Amino acid sequence: MSILTKNEIFKEIKKGNIKIMPFDRSAVGPGSVDLTLDNQFRIFIKGKTLDVNENSDYQKISRLIKKDSIVLKPGELIMAITKEKITLSENLCGWLEGRSRFARLGLLVHITAGFMQPGIDNQQVLEIANLSQRPLRLHAGIKICQFIFQKTKGKAKYEGRFVKQKEV
Repeated sequence: MSILTKNEIFKEIKKGNIKIMPFDRSAVGPGSVDLTLDNQFRIFIKGKTLDVNENSDYQKISRLIKKDSIVLKPGELIMAITKEKITLSENLCGWLEGRSRFARLGLLVHITAGFMQPGIDNQQVLEIANLSQRPLRLHAGIKICQFIFQKTKGKAKYEGRFVKQKEV
């Protein structure tokens, strides 16, 4: 399995194996594509203890808001979504990662679910946390994370719970 470099990313886009909508050519770097923060945020509602199990539903303990910017307090967690929708062929998968320029400010852009399955067709949800000692303001439209593409050995297609996700 190999990580795709800039020229290989463009080749796969040309073949239709990678689709990014909307697509900005300038967002393609040496080994990844920068993705943009949309204006949808999901903030968590404080409350009683939640049992974590297969039936846990984050939407029941949070609310969706749409704003051009949001302030993230120290230690706070929110969810957000990328503006771009990514569609991959069944022989490509990927990794969603933060950008070092924001990590150096204490911003954790994607907590744990960084692997993107082969054959995805959705916008990418971000679990964002502020690990710094000061509030951080996030602005819709900023290039907040990067998607790293990788070839698979064999083919598969994601058909899970979030298969067509387009909302946080």
